[in-house]
Amino acid sequence: MDNRREWSIYRDELVSAIVSLGFPGEFGNQIAKQLGSPKAMQRMCKYLNNVKPKSAELIADEMLSICTEIERWKEKKACEEANANYNRMLWEGLFDDE
Repeated sequence: MDNRREWSIYRDELVSAIVSLGFPGEFGNQIAKQLGSPKAMQRMCKYLNNVKPKSAELIADEMLSICTEIERWKEKKACEEANANYNRMLWEGLFDDE
């Protein structure tokens, strides 16, 4: 399944879950746009189906929490890659000794 189709499927699922809680569909579209990835939207759907929040603020707060966690994970991976490159440089040397 291509990424656009997957994104569209999870967006529709998220919007449907938000509408079923009594909120407007446009709110669901904006939440989906902010989350940005199918996995994040799937995670948000699980939250909505399990917790069934009563206010838009709770939904927005969970969305921000998911986005923050994703950003931290990306930063962690970037730091790990930079550290691996630095260690490789220390091990192999900065310049070739040929």
